[in-house]
Amino acid sequence: MLARDTVEVTRLPLCRVLLMKDRRFPWLVLVPERSGVREICELAPADRAALVEEIAQASEVMRLLFRPDKLNIGALGNLVPQLHVHVVARATSDSAWPGPVWGSGAPLPYTEDVLADLRRHLAHAFGPPQRTSWRSSLLARLRRPSP
Repeated sequence: MLARDTVEVTRLPLCRVLLMKDRRFPWLVLVPERSGVREICELAPADRAALVEEIAQASEVMRLLFRPDKLNIGALGNLVPQLHVHVVARATSDSAWPGPVWGSGAPLPYTEDVLADLRRHLAHAFGPPQRTSWRSSLLARLRRPSP
């Protein structure tokens, strides 16, 4: 289901970062690359800490790129048991507000060119792994134009 509904944006030290193919909501899904893990509590302590940091990084990317009124973060897993965390940028004007995005209607797909641009912008915002903090490197990348 994740493979059908998402496209990969980038990989972080723990998670693959996927973009939901629904233009109604800017929506990332972080998937820890640990086989057989269904719940956050099943991660090793170091991986749990890494997951929290990667959720924070994805949240900051969403805040900087989309300026949401609210971020929704959740690990439901009712339909896809593999551990994954949703990071959704919400606007008071979106079609599901103030309710949840899950089950709020049929997804509206991106056009291929918009999807390609969005993936490029998101990947640029996450950037390559660096020794500096993700926050300072993200802010520096967003201040300079893309190559």
